[in-house]
Amino acid sequence: MYGFVAPSFTYGQSHVSPEELYGSLFRDVQSSHIFPDSKTFADAIPLEDPVLIIEKYHQEKHQPDFDMESFVRGHFRMPAHIASKFQSDKTETVSEHVRKLWSVLTRQPENQERGGSLIPLPYPYVVPGGRFREIYYWDSYFTMLGLKESGRVELIENMLNNFAYLIDTLGFIPTANRTYYLSRSQPPFFSLMVRLYSEMEGKKVLKRYLPQMQKEYDYWMDGGHEPAEPFTAHRRLVHLPDGAILNRYWDDKATPRPESHIEDTELAHEAQEKYGMPPEELFRHIRAAAESGWDFSSRWFSDETDFASIHTTDILPIDLNCLLHHLEKTLAEAYLLCDNRRMHLLYEEKARQRNIAIQKYFWDESRHYYMDFDFKKQDFTNSITIAGAFPLFFKLAPKPHSHYVRAYIRLNFLKSGGLLTTMIRTGQQWDAPNGWPPLQWIVYKGLRNYNFHRTANELSDEWLNLIEKEFRHSGRMLEKYNVSDTNLTAGGGEYEVQEGFGWTNGVYLRMKNRNR
Repeated sequence: MYGFVAPSFTYGQSHVSPEELYGSLFRDVQSSHIFPDSKTFADAIPLEDPVLIIEKYHQEKHQPDFDMESFVRGHFRMPAHIASKFQSDKTETVSEHVRKLWSVLTRQPENQERGGSLIPLPYPYVVPGGRFREIYYWDSYFTMLGLKESGRVELIENMLNNFAYLIDTLGFIPTANRTYYLSRSQPPFFSLMVRLYSEMEGKKVLKRYLPQMQKEYDYWMDGGHEPAEPFTAHRRLVHLPDGAILNRYWDDKATPRPESHIEDTELAHEAQEKYGMPPEELFRHIRAAAESGWDFSSRWFSDETDFASIHTTDILPIDLNCLLHHLEKTLAEAYLLCDNRRMHLLYEEKARQRNIAIQKYFWDESRHYYMDFDFKKQDFTNSITIAGAFPLFFKLAPKPHSHYVRAYIRLNFLKSGGLLTTMIRTGQQWDAPNGWPPLQWIVYKGLRNYNFHRTANELSDEWLNLIEKEFRHSGRMLEKYNVSDTNLTAGGGEYEVQEGFGWTNGVYLRMKNRNR
């Protein structure tokens, strides 16, 4: 019998999101601006039964000497930043530093607090660092690249088993193991993690995790069995002409994100005033963009300069659909290994059909580049992003297309410190001038796949030099970097630049060892 078997592991806590658990107390705390970062209270640990805390709050809040901050700090333990107190040695190489950081960024199951929003996991795992104190879905693939270089095979297996456990117990992999992430996922990299682990342990790994890969696929394809009118959608699924099916990002809730409650509420007022957008619609678009991992970027805006014009759920993203093609191909191979030829042929055909749709709906012949597609307008979006290079990473681009994409990258995205994410500056963190580790790796590997080695090595050299320069200066590994002006740190977004940092460490080690 093949397949990962989830362990019997529970702390007996129900998976209730903090805004649902605490109700008006949660909203009042977030609206009071006690904490610069809204995620702080979402991650706080109650010091006693939440029901008692809520009762005390309603008894005390109208008293003349009531102080919200004192009340919160008296009844909750605030979370600490991960790796913030780790003293780096700037005389070490970056590789030596990263290998020490793995243990700092690793959480053990027995150390996880009961209560609060954290969902306990059965095995050790690596967190990104800083304010990110939990395992993040797509981050972890890039972290695993570095763990492989460090020989930490057991930790890779543990993290993979944690994700398998989440799929078996929840039906999908949430953004991270927090109760407030249980309505959305992140870019589906699970099949790539399985592939990575199979490089170390053999093809039997594909059979072992086949049940979980199938469940993940079912999650993303929910609603795809019934015929539907072209250009209509259900959850993450969008029906197109000729029976084609592609995917979008989505969230099952249409409320402010608990970890960014005040920011979302304020933006909803702005979107309603400017565009007449109902708050529920705005919240859904924001949450869908958060599922994409690109939170936030002008990629999701109808007016690239205006956050309030966000319309994520109207968009078919090129990168998401390349990832799901990979999942289909991996499922096809796994079924073949299990001697299930019928399912093998089924998923080969699904992958073939998706590839046809990718070339039809994402390749812009006028720009000679892969673009996102607005299925509501039935046209390409206006946002040109580095996500257009994903077909190279997955070897989906026809050879002529690959030459155009390479030229486009060199001309528009490659800067002195690596690759931009988009070409415009909006103040959003997934726009210029910032460069992000996962995208550097996707493009680097994509270029290598098509034998564009000179461009790939140029990108690698620029990126590695920037990381090493920052480490010599500050002793830090950062979540993102300013690739346009390498003397400035990255900025933008809803929080300060974070250090640690899981995926930066992973991509650095893998890229540094590329010639091994």
